[in-house]
Amino acid sequence: MDLIKNGDLLWEIQGSMLRDKKIILGVCGSIAAYKSALLVRQLVKSGAQVKVIMTPAAHAFITPLTLATLSKNPVLTDFTKDKAGQWNNHVELGLWADAFVLAPATANTLAKMAYGLCDGLLLAVYLSARCPVFFAPAMDLDMLQHPSTKKNIEILTSYGNVLIQPGFGELASGLTGVGRMAEPEEIAGQLMEFFSTGKKLKGKKVLVTSGPTHEAIDPVRFIGNHSSGKMGFALAEAFAGQGAEVELVSGPTHQHTRHPHIRVTHVTSAKEMLEACSAYFDRSDITVLSAAVADYKPAEEAPQKIKKQAGNLTLALTKTDDIAATLGRRKNNGQILVGFALETENEEANALKKLESKNFDLIVLNSLNDRGAGFGHDTNKVTIMDGKKKATLELKSKKEVAGDIVRAILEKIHA
Repeated sequence: MDLIKNGDLLWEIQGSMLRDKKIILGVCGSIAAYKSALLVRQLVKSGAQVKVIMTPAAHAFITPLTLATLSKNPVLTDFTKDKAGQWNNHVELGLWADAFVLAPATANTLAKMAYGLCDGLLLAVYLSARCPVFFAPAMDLDMLQHPSTKKNIEILTSYGNVLIQPGFGELASGLTGVGRMAEPEEIAGQLMEFFSTGKKLKGKKVLVTSGPTHEAIDPVRFIGNHSSGKMGFALAEAFAGQGAEVELVSGPTHQHTRHPHIRVTHVTSAKEMLEACSAYFDRSDITVLSAAVADYKPAEEAPQKIKKQAGNLTLALTKTDDIAATLGRRKNNGQILVGFALETENEEANALKKLESKNFDLIVLNSLNDRGAGFGHDTNKVTIMDGKKKATLELKSKKEVAGDIVRAILEKIHA
């Protein structure tokens, strides 16, 4: 019997959590309003009922017709529906919703929300809402870092509103920094997590390692590898999506996460990664070692940059700490330990040998002979083995592979 059974993808499973949920989306006057169309589409596709309220300033950035077409509901801006005196009842709207999401939320609207100002339909609905409120700021980095904005966000979260952290990247001003509205899939993901029930790993603690390690040759150079950390971060988010509290120990990488149930510890060398893992391992129910740890390091690190000289340079290397073997020896009954094997020849034989020698419960095999798998790709092709049975999966996104690995671990736990 395969470890992985065919079925819905992780996103489809999570998306069902939004089915028939009633969501109000508040759209403020920001260039990021174009993302609101994508968010509405994602929510409706996931089965949610969506009503959009726009501030007057938002009309300059995206048309009400676009959002009305995507949401299949009229877009609201004013208290009155027409000149005959029909009105949009802000109290009824506040009672209707299961969740109220402001995306994008501008500095101006955040300030009004923080101090209870009510000069429009959007703010009246906010003050009337009895449901959870989520807000996704979008503004330039200096506006976001201004003490008044930071204070307003602090006030809003103290009221129980949920901050959806803005991202890092190029901003409309041309500057680069934190201030971009979270991507629609991130916002939808937070809503899915909020509405999810029966999370299979709720209350569990998970340790994940990710990325490469860099072993210093001198203050400038190092021995490393091409690991991007994408697989490890995807695993951390998949575990968190199932309700686990995740400790993510990451080597040098450009990956990041804003998931509230993932705590990231950044390290550089194999020695630092072992120290961090040792601090978390004993209290972890599940540990997944997806990091590409260097096997060797320079026997001595030069205190100054090594200058180019005539002739060849010979480096004496020594083995790095074996994190997998160390944790495997410490593993207690009830703990699950999962490793990764990246192979180029005799793939399955080498992976099974590592499974036994490191005391793993499962091992995830990557082969560099598979196109689209391994370092740097957004996709992966893996085989999951436990020594008795195996599941070979087709090429798919690393986020989907992460979901498959989590499901294999759950099956192992309940076997």
